[in-house]
Order: sequence, then C-alpha cells, then structure tokens
Amino acid sequence: MKSEIQYLKILEKAIKGLEESRTLLCTIDKNEKPNLMAIGWGNIGIIWGKPIFSILLRPSRYTYSLIEETGEFTINIVDDEYKEIVTYCGSISGRQEDKFQNTGLNMLKSKYVKVPIIKGSIINFECKVIAKIDLMPEFINEKIRKQVYKSGDYHRIYLGEILNCWYGIDH
Repeated sequence: MKSEIQYLKILEKAIKGLEESRTLLCTIDKNEKPNLMAIGWGNIGIIWGKPIFSILLRPSRYTYSLIEETGEFTINIVDDEYKEIVTYCGSISGRQEDKFQNTGLNMLKSKYVKVPIIKGSIINFECKVIAKIDLMPEFINEKIRKQVYKSGDYHRIYLGEILNCWYGIDH
C-alpha cells in the first residue's frame, strides 16, 4: 500500500533505483496526455532550503518539450520486474508511440501536480520545476564533452522541487 513519506527516509533506495536503471520520468503535454522516459542521470538534494530532484534532458528529446510546456514531472522508481519496460521507455520516443498503452502500465493521480505517478512503482516523487540550467560546453571537462556530446545536444538541468513523496507498492 502506498503512503506519503518524508523523502529523506527513502533517499538511499531512490539513488539505488537510478544506479540500477529502474527509474521512469513521467510528464504530460498541455492536454494532459502522459509520456514516459527512462532516466539514469539525476540527483536529490537541498537547494535554496528546498528538497530538489534534478534531472538532465537533451533538447532533442520529446520529454524536454513537455517539461517546457508544463513545468512538472514525476519520478517513478520500479523494481526489477519492470526492467524490460524501463528499457523500452528509454529506446522509443513518445512522439511516435503511447508508452503507457504499449507497456500496460497504469497511472495513479498525484496529489500536488497534474502529472500522474505510475501504479506498481516502489517510490514516486511529485516535482515542480523551480529552475533550469543549460550546460555550457566550455564548462564541461573536455574528455566528457568528447565522449557524451559528440552531436552537440547539451543537456538542460531541471531542478524540480519535491512536493510529495510516496513509498510502497500499490498493485
């Protein structure tokens, strides 16, 4: 059963979900149609005295345009049985396919944002963007720049204030 929890109590489990590629970012478009994206880069911390989940998105990604439209997202950490779904969501664009329909995942209503959380996930964060930071090539280590940014598609970092956190599985 899902229950609201203080995010610090599940911080280690959330970071492990990122490390193990079990994290789905959910967004919506202006008509509230949801989209999923697998993420492996993120961070949780305190900025300006607020709990923050930071995510990195490239401008070429469909999810980027959705967050630009709505300024909200949810982070959904799933267990190992969802690994194939996470892989699928990281390899197909929501521009062409409805990932919720194709994966059979179900949504639950969030409490503080319009973006849904994923039913069956272990941890959910409801986030509202409070700042955006564009990575600038001249400030990135040359080795990383050559390895990760060959196409020049530099990430934007979104700082999402964590408005609520859920823990537990609700099948």
